[in-house]
Amino acid sequence: MNRIEKKFKDLRKRGEKALVAFVTAGDPDLLTTGRLVLEMEKAGADLIELGVPFSDPMADGPVIQRSSERALRKKIHLASIFSLVSRLRKNTDIPIILMGYFNPILQYGCRAFCQDAVRAGVDGIIVVDLPPEESMELHGPAKKAGLSLIYLLTPTSDEERERKVSRLASGFLYYVSMTGITGAKLEALKTVQDHVARLKRVLKIPVCVGFGIRTPEQARALGAISDGVVVGSALVSILEKAKGRGIPALAGKVRALKQSLRGL
Repeated sequence: MNRIEKKFKDLRKRGEKALVAFVTAGDPDLLTTGRLVLEMEKAGADLIELGVPFSDPMADGPVIQRSSERALRKKIHLASIFSLVSRLRKNTDIPIILMGYFNPILQYGCRAFCQDAVRAGVDGIIVVDLPPEESMELHGPAKKAGLSLIYLLTPTSDEERERKVSRLASGFLYYVSMTGITGAKLEALKTVQDHVARLKRVLKIPVCVGFGIRTPEQARALGAISDGVVVGSALVSILEKAKGRGIPALAGKVRALKQSLRGL
């Protein structure tokens, strides 16, 4: 049982839903990112998503795009992120997932990427622009290395894609709550409820909902129908406004979000 599976099992025993907290690796620098991971864990985050900076983050809204730009100016790349995770593993066992785009992985080499990621202590990978139909080049090496390949489904995903993802997915399923970019407005809750309910009947792994979640109230409403929520832009925005000195404010936001997911 890997860290992701163990975390969801423990949460079910405690009657809690997962809070997956996202920050961009290297924004404003890797040392601060390491501190953020530990502080978010203390505040209640259950899993951590580290964004891999990319020059063309087409699925991300302006907040995360700007965080990617800041990290790229610091020359952050996959090898430096692996070094960060290795250092973090001396102090935490929290599940860590990398979220990014396929081009840097392809340039690194799929097999080498999966092996080095697991060696560093990474538990899963989300590749935003890699649909399941085109994922075999990464799926095989990830499975062999023991790295969870976490797929995304959206409100427009058809049943054929859902069936394919149900056969391939591991770790958890990331349900994108809307058609659009990160940080945009949530779709009607009823639409999300219906789709997530159908997915939970098909999938054997947890379903987490992300994109557009900003408040504890939204987190609680979506946590009630899923196994957890993913929050990114709302956290990165705090760091941006605080110009790199927003760790206490970010920890407070994480604490409030996690409190809303208890007792569901």
